[in-house]
Amino acid sequence: MSEKKMTSSRRHHLKSLVLQVAANWLEQEKKELVAAKEAYMSENCPAPDMSGDQAALMETCKKLYALIDKIDEDRYDLEAKVGKADKEIQDLKIKVVDLQGVKKPALKKVRMSADAMLKALLGSKHTVNMDLRANLKQVKKEVKEEPTEAVGDWRKNIEDKADRKKMFETS
Repeated sequence: MSEKKMTSSRRHHLKSLVLQVAANWLEQEKKELVAAKEAYMSENCPAPDMSGDQAALMETCKKLYALIDKIDEDRYDLEAKVGKADKEIQDLKIKVVDLQGVKKPALKKVRMSADAMLKALLGSKHTVNMDLRANLKQVKKEVKEEPTEAVGDWRKNIEDKADRKKMFETS
């Protein structure tokens, strides 16, 4: 039992050492990033010359505003290009999917009774009985009495219909 405690405390110790090393690396990366930013700014953006009268300072401010406007325009143009490229990429992805088509997986034939299928769909809480005849109401068959006409001579019936036909033909 003491061996287990030693291994778990050793794991804790190793884990804390790894975390300390990782924290040191993160701090070092932050310092390097700040140094890189300062080097870039000193190289590309020299400190403005503040000596001179108010007119010279106003001229320097106007130049800085003009540079800022130019940079904003460039940024806007680049954002528009990136947006257009993203839209084209999305359209091409949709075309690729359309060309490939949706692949339907081959379905496996499963032998399952209707009771088991309904139980799987509805869950075990619902008990389903597939004996549908048991749920039907009992209905008594009523025999309809059809009045039987006196069956006469069939030739007479045909003669009556022939008379009707003549009646329509004459009018």
